[in-house]
Amino acid sequence: MKFNLIDKIELLTDERIVAVKYVSLAEEYLADHFPTFPVLPGVMMLEAATQASTWLLHRRQKFAHSLVVLKEARNVKYGNFVAPGNFLRLNIEFHKPTESGGATFKVTGTVNESTAVQARLELAA
Repeated sequence: MKFNLIDKIELLTDERIVAVKYVSLAEEYLADHFPTFPVLPGVMMLEAATQASTWLLHRRQKFAHSLVVLKEARNVKYGNFVAPGNFLRLNIEFHKPTESGGATFKVTGTVNESTAVQARLELAA
């Protein structure tokens, strides 16, 4: 099953992307996470960050690679919950290219201007 977790791209340059994931109670994975306290799962935050980072890498490489995958997630830290009715704003900065044809990225995700997730992602092409 594939989830499209980027609802809006607010900014896209060769160095940075700002993307938004709106969280709705209608999303099926919220039924199990958690039934009495639905929040966006941490793995979905990472997937949204990966999808946004992929857009940035594709732009930098002019869509030279059809497939880009997450190779590694480092220094992942979670903060505030992202509940239905809120949105996760991902600010992702290009860090450096890698030998695999991919790159590393610095991720900061916020909800209500508070940190929800931080990480370093490495994508491989």
